[in-house]
Amino acid sequence: MARLAQTAGLTDIQQEILATVRDFVDKEILPVATELEHRDEYPTQIVEGLKELGLFGLMIPEEYGGLGESLLTYALCVEEIARGWMSVSGIINTHFIVAYMLKQHGTQEQKDTFLPRMALGEVRGAFSMSEPGLGSDVSAITSKGVKDGDEYVLNGQKMWLTNGGTSTLVAVLCRSDEGHPEGTAPHKSMTTFLVEKEPGFGEVRPGLTIPGKIDKMGYKGVDTTELIMDGLRIPANRVLGGTTGRGFYQMMDGVEVGRVNVAARGCGVAQRAFELGVSYAQQRHTFGKPIAQHQAIQFKLAEMATKVEAAHAMMVNAARKKDSGERNDLEAGMAKYLASEYCKEVVEDAFRIHGGYGFSKEYEIERLYREAPMLLIGEGTAEIQKMIIGRRLLEEYRFQG
Repeated sequence: MARLAQTAGLTDIQQEILATVRDFVDKEILPVATELEHRDEYPTQIVEGLKELGLFGLMIPEEYGGLGESLLTYALCVEEIARGWMSVSGIINTHFIVAYMLKQHGTQEQKDTFLPRMALGEVRGAFSMSEPGLGSDVSAITSKGVKDGDEYVLNGQKMWLTNGGTSTLVAVLCRSDEGHPEGTAPHKSMTTFLVEKEPGFGEVRPGLTIPGKIDKMGYKGVDTTELIMDGLRIPANRVLGGTTGRGFYQMMDGVEVGRVNVAARGCGVAQRAFELGVSYAQQRHTFGKPIAQHQAIQFKLAEMATKVEAAHAMMVNAARKKDSGERNDLEAGMAKYLASEYCKEVVEDAFRIHGGYGFSKEYEIERLYREAPMLLIGEGTAEIQKMIIGRRLLEEYRFQG
């Protein structure tokens, strides 16, 4: 068992789940990840294995057929999976955020309809906020849902939809001005619509098109797509929670949990980079001895290990805070910010330790070097995290003058 990134106070069940996932990662993901990634191939067999382990229902309550586990258990599983291949953790994360939003905010009918099939991995979730022109500025959403009898008609274009092709249920955030007078704050006139669709590309249901995969620098294997709605008709009972105007809050609740997930991914990728660096440093010789015996390399390893440990501790703290029912946006923002920045730095140091070989596609570190930057922008950029952290600190430490 590795010395770094251990978590105190886990139950026997949590330890058993983590040991099972780590074993799966070592045997089923690490041996094939780089080859699949270079081919940009969807990891079908790996996903089937995760279904069998019950990971698609990890946090779904037992009454709906899930395992009913905590956010901490989930985050630690994500950390292990990202250690194997970050793209696989992305496939689970989007699914899980939709399941979490349904559990927290869905009507009873919505929960009964979707959660049991989501727990089995039969229904696969994706969620969509971003659009081509807005990035982090969620309040600038232009996609609209307009009421028409017992249905809503959705129009607009969405961007950066993880699992866009393979998903069968997409939570889509749109503007809906119904019941909200002119001048209402943008975040109070948004609604989350639950859009069911067929997997695949092209027109996947009348009025809904998934054009195809976006070709990316890293984060390959998982399908990242656009989503185009043109007269897409959605029944009123597919408004999440049954009430319009609540979409922004529902999505932010989901993203708060997603930020813990991205922090966990950063921890997992950093751990793997450290493992590769410390292993290579003991095998590669220069000037008559392993490079691990040169002080310059030992300093690098010391800094890398400290960053791995610090990021893991912050991620665990953010997960435990949410599990306790407390507000965790400050801790989640800090964990996501620190873990993604440290991940980039640890990966780069491992890359430097590999020297010229780090640039070769034969070595795993080349893949990690292209994957790490996604964490700097996913679920809110570092700058957005710092804005959230700064505002929350000013609330907590208000000057009493």
